[in-house]
Amino acid sequence: MANSLISVQIIPKTEKYEDVIPYVDAAIAVINASGVKYEVHPLETTMEGELTTLLQIIEKMNIKMVELGAINVITQVKILYQPNGITMATLTEKYQS
Repeated sequence: MANSLISVQIIPKTEKYEDVIPYVDAAIAVINASGVKYEVHPLETTMEGELTTLLQIIEKMNIKMVELGAINVITQVKILYQPNGITMATLTEKYQS
């Protein structure tokens, strides 16, 4: 069972202040390619997995932004670390219909 949930919002700064949605799409593609469970929400994406794995994914997301031409990247992260296990479903099951 996963020991962490991480919600991440990535905000790339582009040289000409162009639309960042393609950058965000690329960041989500990095998450998707990793194989971890995740959910995309309007203002952030939440991942479920082992803490070290999830942090490595965030590093890859930032690197990808720079590879695509971002000058810099602001990454906002919320971490729930629970060594005995945690899932997104555990926290949201009462809201699911």
